[in-house]
Amino acid sequence: MGFGEDELRTLAGAQSFERGVGYLDAVSGLEVGDGSVIARVHGTDVYEVELTFGEGTGTGVLGWCDCPYGQEGNFCKHCVAVGLTVLRQAAIPRQRAAARARVLGLEAWLTELSRDELVALVREQVAGDRELRRRLELRAAAAHFDLDTLRERVLALVDPRPFERFGYVEYSDARGYARQVEEAAHALRALTVGGQAAQAAGLAEETIRMLSEAYGEIDDSDGVVGQAAHAVVDAHKQACRKARADPERLAEWLVGHVLGDGNDVTDLDPLDYADVLGPAGLARMRLLAAEALRRSPRGWAEQYLMERLVKAEGDVDALIALYAKDLLPSGATHLRIAEELDAAGRESEALAWAERGLRDTSTEAHVDGRLVDYVCARYARADRTAEAVSVRRDRLRAERSLTAYQQLRTAAGAVGDWESEREAALAVLREDARQGRDSRFGGSVLMDALLDDRDLDAAWREASGGADDRQWQQLADLSRTTRPADALAVYLRMVEQLKEPTGDRVYERMALLLRGARDCHRALDTLGEFTAYVCALRAELKRRRKLMTILDRHEL
Repeated sequence: MGFGEDELRTLAGAQSFERGVGYLDAVSGLEVGDGSVIARVHGTDVYEVELTFGEGTGTGVLGWCDCPYGQEGNFCKHCVAVGLTVLRQAAIPRQRAAARARVLGLEAWLTELSRDELVALVREQVAGDRELRRRLELRAAAAHFDLDTLRERVLALVDPRPFERFGYVEYSDARGYARQVEEAAHALRALTVGGQAAQAAGLAEETIRMLSEAYGEIDDSDGVVGQAAHAVVDAHKQACRKARADPERLAEWLVGHVLGDGNDVTDLDPLDYADVLGPAGLARMRLLAAEALRRSPRGWAEQYLMERLVKAEGDVDALIALYAKDLLPSGATHLRIAEELDAAGRESEALAWAERGLRDTSTEAHVDGRLVDYVCARYARADRTAEAVSVRRDRLRAERSLTAYQQLRTAAGAVGDWESEREAALAVLREDARQGRDSRFGGSVLMDALLDDRDLDAAWREASGGADDRQWQQLADLSRTTRPADALAVYLRMVEQLKEPTGDRVYERMALLLRGARDCHRALDTLGEFTAYVCALRAELKRRRKLMTILDRHEL
């Protein structure tokens, strides 16, 4: 076949390969062609796979699948399953030879037909295949420069209404609609090649408008409509280049499209048209973008367009001035400015902007951590370690989080100052705990810090005042051998809390807690008590068959 299991493993990676082995029984409808095979694989959905054999090209095998992972260009587990199926079927070489013979036979037969016979054959096929008829009508209109018919057919192709159900194109119909959009793109390219580039550009803009209006009512989870829309945009760019479109008029259309509501489907980048726009078009676009930003200073699309244009000009100061007009309270914009200055070799200015960001956000509880990391890394490079510790200390006081505590510990530990810093840091978190402030995961940050430090004695002292179940269990897990009696009390209390709720997750958690309790009894040399407890628990909850199965699996 030109490939083997080793190549499939290399293409897919070890994990996808192993998963593909598990899908061998899910392969059906294998169709063998001369240079390829097509099959269906039943997974979360029914996916279509095509493997192309690259014999003589050094590629071995290429795979395509319409699953989400395969759509990203990956050789997925479904491709692996089909590849393994091909390798394990001894009849494949014979089937490929038969397919090759069929192709050659068809070509020979078509070559022998007269013109009249070929026309009759095409008419017969067109009569029974609406999609083929539509494609040929497009080709005919493009070949004869029948612009009215071509426009009508192209716009009909991108009209989603034939695919809609109650005003919405479902996932199952999106691929069929995408094929029509691709056919429209093909017609636009043919019109350009045929010397009608200006007309193709105008029709492409109408097509893009219709796609933009329709896209919000299409389930394009696999991105197939978006890919087809990109083909339309490519046809538009080709037409504009061939027609030498008016730069200022093109700039106006591009800005209008990008700032409108319809750029989601095309994701059009105006700078891809830079060679067509030239200096005059780019200047017009910059002017229009600036006017739009003045009207909507916080508009995301307006800001992004202006940033793209200024960046393309390479004017760092203009870009910084643009960023500085809207500094986010998280410090993220200060960091962007610092990174732009760094890239321009202006390191001292970059650090000054980052430090300003820390000052401007000093009272904010949530600051972009990358800004803090940036400043601390710069301080470390300059041997300003005490200042790096000071930055981390200030962030802990403002943020009161485990992450801030860990970062302070790392910074202070690097210079041997952690012991002196730790007491002050814990005092800050202890005050938080007294005021009842919880971490983002529940429970006090003080408990998280003590557990992270493995200061278990202090954690036991603080637990009664601010620990949640997550922290109690972690404390018990860490104390099975050193304080088994205390840990056992925690496990048994939590098991009792799980007697009422039901479900697999509850039962799995109960089993883990019981395993912890068993370890504590083992450390206390009281395994007999544990056995009696589990027997009583089983008797009490014996009607829950799934729980009994899970306890059996955990040997409880």
